[in-house]
Amino acid sequence: MISFRHLLVAGLLSAAVLWGAPSHGGVAEGKKAFDANRCSLCHQVEGPAKEKTIKDQLAKKGPELWYSGSKFKAGFLEKWLTSPRPIRPLAYNSITEKNRGEHPRLSPKDASDVAAYLMSLKSPEVKPLGIPAAENPRGRIIFLKKQSCYGCHSMRVRGKMAGGLSGPTFAGASERLNPDWVYAYLKDPKAFKPVKMMPVYSGILNEAEIKELASYVGSLN
Repeated sequence: MISFRHLLVAGLLSAAVLWGAPSHGGVAEGKKAFDANRCSLCHQVEGPAKEKTIKDQLAKKGPELWYSGSKFKAGFLEKWLTSPRPIRPLAYNSITEKNRGEHPRLSPKDASDVAAYLMSLKSPEVKPLGIPAAENPRGRIIFLKKQSCYGCHSMRVRGKMAGGLSGPTFAGASERLNPDWVYAYLKDPKAFKPVKMMPVYSGILNEAEIKELASYVGSLN
């Protein structure tokens, strides 16, 4: 026998459908929202990387996103798209102009759908190694002393920002970056960014050191 409660729940569900209650469509809807918000005017979503010269790089208006699902941690993009804050202290492709933080905000539904779409975009260069995010002593020594990564990348030290401005900040990296992607990028950055000043660490650091560094970067908050 069907109870009144069952009838009430069924009625509410039917009403939700009829009244157009919000629903998150995922990857397919995210692609539509991505196109509707004209995100492709600034961001490349088809890999591999196409730029071959400095002129090609300077023509880009924003970071490429064709490996977002390999680079970012789950949950980060949805949160960031609803309340974007600069990840780069300086404007894209600039070494002098401050990043004014003018990225458009998306509605919660669009942010959820676009994030689902972007997280479906992955690079075969990034293997699921399961490198943990850990503030390990060896990684810290490599970052601060052996390679001086803070010369280009800022980080939070005792509540204050310190380090260079020419690269993306590592403040909040623990919420943002997948250590497996950091490892792949350190080994072969040109697979992701052919025109880049980022050093290739294969041959400079051994396998264990690259993993320790990736683990450390992924722990920074």
